Amino acid sequence: MSTPAPAPHSFLRQLALARAHLPALPHALTSLLQTVVVALFVLTFVLQPLLIPSESMERTLLVGDFLLFNKQIYAPADRLSRCLLPYRQVARGDIVVFHHTQPPMLIKRVVGVPGDLLRIANGQVFVNGAALNEPYAAFEPAPPNPGRDNFPGKIYTDPEVDPDWWRQMQNLTRDGELVVPPGEYFVLGDNRNHSKDSRFWGFVPREAIVARPLAIYFSLTLPSSTDVQQAANDRLRHESDLAERLTGFARWRRIFRVVH
Repeated sequence: MSTPAPAPHSFLRQLALARAHLPALPHALTSLLQTVVVALFVLTFVLQPLLIPSESMERTLLVGDFLLFNKQIYAPADRLSRCLLPYRQVARGDIVVFHHTQPPMLIKRVVGVPGDLLRIANGQVFVNGAALNEPYAAFEPAPPNPGRDNFPGKIYTDPEVDPDWWRQMQNLTRDGELVVPPGEYFVLGDNRNHSKDSRFWGFVPREAIVARPLAIYFSLTLPSSTDVQQAANDRLRHESDLAERLTGFARWRRIFRVVH
């Protein structure tokens, strides 16, 4: 059984006690230790780097984007940690990271919060009777799918929809609208035609939501099949080709972009 991580306020008290014993050390070593301790605190309780592996959030997030996530913004806060770190409830429109069974962590956008009445007609999301303004949504070409584009469905037609979720969906549908229960959230990928999300497997419980992305700190350009074939050719390349490859492995314009 793993040992749970200490709470942020407990960690801060330990840090304060440790600093009381640092003046006897050389100044350079003291500064280094303080930097390491602060960095460990930030990575443990506030920020965590993760890689985007799929296209479900394009074009907001691209495959190969490396993100910093705020792990504290949705965490239960006591008086001390609330003063030190911002904290708020999950809101409609938030991009969230949450625990899921397959794979164990996912990232999607919240479109329905507890109490919302939700439906999707021809790909357009309606919440509480009004069309949701979604400038971030992308609709790349894909074969028609009634269960994906018109929701909630009355007939089970898509084998990718979890059957247990489909039965639950029927019990929560009122006059063609899905009622989002207390403590649950309805999430979608921004790349609507290429995302497996709440339409297919159901709600996200509040306790499963663990973080919110802050910014892209690096973005890797992944090779296409054509690039791989060219790389396999061992012919000598010109210096300009080498310079282009050295600068083209990353999407430099995406670095330090704030995610919203």
